[in-house]
Amino acid sequence: MADLLAADAPAATIGEPAINISIFGVFVLITLVITFRASRNNKSAADFYAAGRNISGTQNGLAIAGDYLSAASFLGIAGAIAVYGYDGFLYSIGFLVAWLVALLLVAELLRNTARFTMADVLAFRMRQGPVRTAAAISTLVVSLFYLLAQMAGAGGLVTLLLGVSGEAAQAVTVVVVGALMIFYVLVGGMRGTTYVQVIKASLLIIGALVMTVWVLAEYGFNLSSLIGGAIESGGQAVAEPGAQYGLTNVTKLDFISLGLALVLGTAGLPHVLMRFYTVPTAKDARKSVVVAIWLIGIFYIFSLVIGYGAGALVGKEEILAAPGAVNAAAPLLAFELGGTALLGIISGVAFATILAVVAGLTITASASFAHDIYASVIKRGQASPDSEVKVARVAAIVIGAVAIGLGILALQAGLNIAFLVALAFAVAASANLPTILYTLFWKDFTTQGALWSIYGGLIACVTLIIFSPVVSGAAVNPTTGKSTSLFQDVDFHWFPLNNPGLVSIPLSFFLGWLGTKLSKERPDVDKYAELEVRSLTGIGAEKAVQH
Repeated sequence: MADLLAADAPAATIGEPAINISIFGVFVLITLVITFRASRNNKSAADFYAAGRNISGTQNGLAIAGDYLSAASFLGIAGAIAVYGYDGFLYSIGFLVAWLVALLLVAELLRNTARFTMADVLAFRMRQGPVRTAAAISTLVVSLFYLLAQMAGAGGLVTLLLGVSGEAAQAVTVVVVGALMIFYVLVGGMRGTTYVQVIKASLLIIGALVMTVWVLAEYGFNLSSLIGGAIESGGQAVAEPGAQYGLTNVTKLDFISLGLALVLGTAGLPHVLMRFYTVPTAKDARKSVVVAIWLIGIFYIFSLVIGYGAGALVGKEEILAAPGAVNAAAPLLAFELGGTALLGIISGVAFATILAVVAGLTITASASFAHDIYASVIKRGQASPDSEVKVARVAAIVIGAVAIGLGILALQAGLNIAFLVALAFAVAASANLPTILYTLFWKDFTTQGALWSIYGGLIACVTLIIFSPVVSGAAVNPTTGKSTSLFQDVDFHWFPLNNPGLVSIPLSFFLGWLGTKLSKERPDVDKYAELEVRSLTGIGAEKAVQH
């Protein structure tokens, strides 16, 4: 995934900080009111975790789009297209195609089978304790890396637009974002988070539409003229493949690896999977994915115009020289088109984007701990729903505090956090998706196979990332003139690819198969038959909560 905002304090402010903070305040105030009103309906565990399963397919589709279109999608992809052109747009293709995997293989089956979390499916016919623990660990790892990226991105965006500098001011920014995130989860639960995501997705798509129409109007609504302007500004390379992934055979393999992680990772992202439990029926789960595909696809078409528009009207050199570099493309374009007012609105939308995504991640991580580890493993299924929700709320505070602390460290260290998002997708594709597919479609799958697949994919993915050019040893990028490594003064990498998906995903599938074949336990064929009937027909699926 494209870089999020860099954490360096800005050398200059874009726009008027007073106007920017006023628009931020309006967005925050509206979402806080909505969250408080939604909290009145939180009367049970199903309300807190799954919004009572009363969210319609259309609403859930909007919420999924809000969950999925993070700040990295909005700011990062537009910037990648502005700087790299064709290769930047390939991110969008990977993200969009990924939803076909979710639609065809995951959405309906999970809605029929699980209650609140991914582990409900994985542990359905396995030994509860070890499988739920493994699934919870995987969920927490994916969520924390994704959460850290968004938190540091929020800090970078706000410090850039409000003109604050210094470690203390940046730390306060991250603390405010984290406090808002925790409030949304504690007070609104999944219902409040869903409404925030619906509003955020609507605002984001409307904002992108306005910028798209505005850019096209500058070029007589002629896409060829727009691309011609981008070529004139950035050179012929922005209209041809290879600017980012065609330099060597290694970068070509890296693109295949990244694409594999993006396409397969979406169907294993815990905060995306949890959205399927908020609808009343499997039909609504399918509808929500279809709605999300349309919205996300339309948004990525807008991002193509916005990216090329930034390249043509702002210029690659000015984008790379700005605080935030590649990720400043969309705010710079907004300022170029509509001045301070449009910049403030677009930046406010980006800020709302971050708040909605971090709230969704936090409730997923806290639900996984409370439901899978506390209620199912520690209490062995004897915990009351009220105590489970209390533990989830405490877990949300702890997870939020950890995310705030790590976000401050990442921001003040100038940490390149793009690899954290890529790692989240790679871990989801490596540890979660193979186990989900084996559980749903292979009757001989066993507990040992599930554990080997989850832990093997998780450990392999994290290990390969640590010893990749993402952490150390990356060469200077000829386009940006900077090394992209986390530690630039040392080199201990031996794995050549930035994304481990090409190795870790097949390895996880293999380990799941090998662990099952070497297992001494007999698969529970009767339980698999029950799972198959339930997943395909909805018989025994959780019902919506009536108020």
